[in-house]
Amino acid sequence: MGLLSGIVTLPLAPVRGVVWMIDHLKQHAEAQYYDTALIQRQLAAVDEAHEAGELTDQQRDELQAEWLDRLFEAQRRRQSGEM
Repeated sequence: MGLLSGIVTLPLAPVRGVVWMIDHLKQHAEAQYYDTALIQRQLAAVDEAHEAGELTDQQRDELQAEWLDRLFEAQRRRQSGEM
């Protein structure tokens, strides 16, 4: 970046900083959302809650379907290099 373009774009520096921060937070949130270890723990917790009588069969099936969808998406992202 040249001196002149640096001076001209200086007022945009705060905007670039905010955009960088938002992008960083998004990446962090996605990494947590698609964390396979967390998803597997949640699947185990669903099974434990069902065994303890805290969830009906239908509730267990719905929760498992949601967690498995997220797990498959996490694996797809990992294979395609999105993460």
